[in-house]
Amino acid sequence: MATIMPQGVSRRIENGVAMPVISMFYGVIISMYFREHLPPHFHAAYQGKEAIFSLDGELLEGDFPANKSRMVEVWAEIHRDELIANWQLATEMSSLFKIEPLR
Repeated sequence: MATIMPQGVSRRIENGVAMPVISMFYGVIISMYFREHLPPHFHAAYQGKEAIFSLDGELLEGDFPANKSRMVEVWAEIHRDELIANWQLATEMSSLFKIEPLR
């Protein structure tokens, strides 16, 4: 099944699977898989480090620098409603939307 993405939304490849990039800030790349397992979460990557965060910004799994982890936590708190909306879209295999970066 082809993944339909809004124009301009980039993807990164992890384990051979395209993952839509929904935000980028201070070198951190935020992505979300389609049809992902529970609990609701997103992926963050920074200089070869990978982590999984809850939609509340809690680090669930992975190795991530403390200062970048705090940035991701703050970003997730600010954009929680948008993350929830994107999670729902991802479970429905619908197009995801970009989320404003942390500024």
